[in-house]
Amino acid sequence: MKILFRTLLLFISTSAFAAVDRVEPAFWWTQMHEPSLQLLLHGENIAATTPRLEYPGLTLEQTVRVENPNYLFLYLHMAPDTLPGSFNIELINHGTVSETIPYTLRERAAGSAQRAGFDNSDVIYLLMPDRFADGNTANNSVPGLLEQEVDRGNPYGRHGGDLKGITDHLDYLADMGFTALWLNPVLENNQPQHSYHGYAITDFYSVDPRYGTLQDYTELSRRASEKGIKLIMDMIFNHCGSEHWWIKDLPMQSWINYPQTRLHTNHRRSTNLDPHASKIDSERMTRGWFVDSMPDLNVDNPLLADYLIQNSIWWVEVANLGGIRIDTYPYPGKQFMARWCTRVLQEYPNLNLVGEEWTGNPVFVSYWQRGKANKDGYSGNLPSLFDFPNQILLASSFTDEETFSTGFIRLYEMLANDFLYADPDNLVVFLGNHDTPRFFTAISENIPMARNAMVWLATMRGIPQFYYGDEILMSQPEDLGDGYKRKDFPGGWAGDASNAFTGEHLTPAQFDFQQFVRKLFQWRKTAAAVQNGKLIHFAPEDGIYVYFRCSEAQTVMVVLNKQKQPYELSTERFSELLGSFTEARDILSQKDFSLDKPLLLEPETPLLLELR
Repeated sequence: MKILFRTLLLFISTSAFAAVDRVEPAFWWTQMHEPSLQLLLHGENIAATTPRLEYPGLTLEQTVRVENPNYLFLYLHMAPDTLPGSFNIELINHGTVSETIPYTLRERAAGSAQRAGFDNSDVIYLLMPDRFADGNTANNSVPGLLEQEVDRGNPYGRHGGDLKGITDHLDYLADMGFTALWLNPVLENNQPQHSYHGYAITDFYSVDPRYGTLQDYTELSRRASEKGIKLIMDMIFNHCGSEHWWIKDLPMQSWINYPQTRLHTNHRRSTNLDPHASKIDSERMTRGWFVDSMPDLNVDNPLLADYLIQNSIWWVEVANLGGIRIDTYPYPGKQFMARWCTRVLQEYPNLNLVGEEWTGNPVFVSYWQRGKANKDGYSGNLPSLFDFPNQILLASSFTDEETFSTGFIRLYEMLANDFLYADPDNLVVFLGNHDTPRFFTAISENIPMARNAMVWLATMRGIPQFYYGDEILMSQPEDLGDGYKRKDFPGGWAGDASNAFTGEHLTPAQFDFQQFVRKLFQWRKTAAAVQNGKLIHFAPEDGIYVYFRCSEAQTVMVVLNKQKQPYELSTERFSELLGSFTEARDILSQKDFSLDKPLLLEPETPLLLELR
């Protein structure tokens, strides 16, 4: 073994040394909570060199060489009084400086650590950048990338939407009442096909050039902030794309899981909390690949774990993020995810982080939330999760016949499971997203029920998340795949037959629904009871589901209505909350109602009553 080791050192020391082609992260900041900084350096046979640097307050604590001689990992330590500035990292080979790498420590923006994350006052708008608007046709095809063609006729091809297209339409989003913007991933996805969705990242520090540049991304964030819109970044820790430059030149075999066999995950997320789970099932769950084009990252590797954590912090700082959405949250490994959450929140205590645990079981979802007292002692430190248990029930709840156990009663009883959560008010509620069927399609294109569901979304506890196109009743062909759920937003491309940004050539039903959504979510921006008030609900009867949102300043009564005939709703049952209120105004119709007599409900029409 000693002979082999000496042979390896001899090989490294006598091999040709090539220029460094990557330094990640490209820059950093002083005054961060964590004084340690990992730098990844890549270049042919770079391990043959010895790094050296001199800068006041900065110490090179550790140099890590790995199996692949093309990598060096440097760990720097910054003293609290280290000032912003530039310095050189010198690489010494055979006693001489073979290369000098300039590096900069920037000054953090004022108030960076106290930045506000998205919260209950916000409405999140989710859009897929490739499918929203093409603001710069010059970047539709970028030399050197594997997928070149823009083909809007192919549901799984590139359509040309980009960051400028989003920036150009921020006024539309603000006018609709949306105050936070979640983009599906915008980092480089240099895959040979199906690269439009963004979830097969090939460079964690580079914006995909077909979307634009880093400057375009930061400009979007700045312009959005000026309009009161927070930017939420979609981050992935479970996997990368098969064309990632790592995969072409792995730092070490343990960088990814099952590098030879590409064993697929069993998707048994229950093993994360199952006291009876076998070791092999648990390992297969977290270490198995999703698909062959997405190698599974081994976050148990401490170098990779540090890299991914730093990368997240870099993006929060550089893009002034207002939140992070974490893809496939249970898959990377729960100890790493707990460490990641803790580390990010150390730097940004007020930032909100929302994880994807795609299951209808609230026991599984609640397990991950910060503050939950789990029997196994696990504390994940994750503030928010998507409320999949309610979302999975929504379409059938609004369309099924009302019985003792179907229809609205399913939503009512699911909401009773809120006792499982440490903070149910910080769940993200939604009708659908880029992975689920279009909600309008799921309810058989029933416009009255779409209106009822929108009222539910705007008034339910938690933080509402909206999926682009739902405001114009966007649908999808039945039983087709993901590409059909992600259609182009009309008006985002020159020559589109209709334009949802201006309302031009929308059908009357689409235009009316868009205005309904606008009124609803503009109202929500001022509704203290909906944002932070207590929720009290009454068991559904006769296809009517009533609940109240109550704060000191406001009381709101919500009536969801599936009755196909006019219906008189007695108010006597709700006297405990009506109290001294005598009148109400419906926010949707602007009609006034007297509360001392039954409310006359129009067929399938919801009420959103401000009590007076």
